[in-house]
Amino acid sequence: METKSNATLENIQQAALVEFLDKGFLGASLRQIVKNAGVTTGAFYGYFSSKEALFASIVEPHAAALMGRFMQAQTSFAELPEAEQPSHMGLESSSYIHWMVDYICSHSEPVKLLLTKAEGTSYEHFVHNMVEVEVDSTLQYMEVLRHLGRPVPQLDRALCHIAASGMFSGIFEVVVHDMPRDTALRYVDQLRDFYTAGWLKWMEG
Repeated sequence: METKSNATLENIQQAALVEFLDKGFLGASLRQIVKNAGVTTGAFYGYFSSKEALFASIVEPHAAALMGRFMQAQTSFAELPEAEQPSHMGLESSSYIHWMVDYICSHSEPVKLLLTKAEGTSYEHFVHNMVEVEVDSTLQYMEVLRHLGRPVPQLDRALCHIAASGMFSGIFEVVVHDMPRDTALRYVDQLRDFYTAGWLKWMEG
């Protein structure tokens, strides 16, 4: 019975993945998902309370993995002694970005769902939330540089948000365009170099 239940659950999620990727969360038809999964509507509600609960069951593990590793990288850097942070600047982010590209390439469909098809769900601001964390960390690092006696200018938070948003949007083009892993890594490294140079220029005043 458990095997049958697991098989039904997988059928529903696979049918949903196809429907969500094709039409996005808002445009997806629960009736079509149920039909393609070969189950009744009543059977569907034995597994999920709503279309959004079904969407979450597919993307939540990947949202948690991506955000969790991102927060770990931010925390690892922030916990370094202030005097050591300048020499480590970029190392944690580089490691995370390489991990993220590998993760995206290994889970491309559900990650694409998370990043490009989540409008109307609690996940639609996922990238925005990552950007806000990045901005907070950047401003905190600028304060560290000031504590170390570096002449760092005051930067407007909105401008930092725009820059960080552009960087993350560029990185996530890997998902949008289904790039091969090697190409994705090369582009992302070049993009990171581009933005790092810009941030350093700003910090020099």
